[in-house]
Amino acid sequence: MCEMTEVLEFPDKWECVTCGHEWPREARPDAPDAPRVVKDAHGNVLADGDCVVLIKDLKLGGGNQVLKGGSKSKPIRLVEGDHEIDCKMDGMAIALKACFVKKA
Repeated sequence: MCEMTEVLEFPDKWECVTCGHEWPREARPDAPDAPRVVKDAHGNVLADGDCVVLIKDLKLGGGNQVLKGGSKSKPIRLVEGDHEIDCKMDGMAIALKACFVKKA
């Protein structure tokens, strides 16, 4: 009886070492087909190197500092995760969610 514990990988298929059963290789569900699209609060698509402006005051965690709405960033870098934007704003390196910014 085949348990498919040892599998050979080929560019277009997989093959069980035990019984020789072959099946087509499918795209991995966790690998996206298209590049990730990050949009600002107004629906504009953001890209690496864009500058953004805060649309509201944001309180920074771990202290009583506040980034004021209307603050403009240096060129941004898009990253994976919950906070999609890495940038410098008011001399600080911060990570932001795209829903709090608009494209400058």
